[in-house]
Amino acid sequence: MSATPAKHRPFGATLLAILAGLAALMAAVHLLQSLGILPYFIGEHTVRSFNLWNAFMWGLMLWVWVWVAQMLWRVDPQAWLFLAVITVFNLVLDFVLLLGSSTQWSDVSISFLINAVILIYIMLPGVRQAFGQK
Repeated sequence: MSATPAKHRPFGATLLAILAGLAALMAAVHLLQSLGILPYFIGEHTVRSFNLWNAFMWGLMLWVWVWVAQMLWRVDPQAWLFLAVITVFNLVLDFVLLLGSSTQWSDVSISFLINAVILIYIMLPGVRQAFGQK
């Protein structure tokens, strides 16, 4: 009987998979807000709104984040580049949403911070090396 060796998953890949899971959770919250199930928080006020197009887009982002988390968990070499592209895309969208908000940070700020941490972390040399990037 030959035993197959256990696959080694670097700590960086595990942390990125967890952060991608948090981003998926934030996309799920935004999806529920777009469906009017959860309210939007604007300062001290809460607003419920239904927008089918936003719900569709956030549902798509939820699916993408879950898929990226699975790729990261398996330490797929393409996951690093895909994560970088998706994170920059989300940062741009969140930044535009933050510009449109009032002087107080809205619920988008959490998503913005998670994406910023992901982008900073994936650029570290050890994480890049774990995914075979130069």
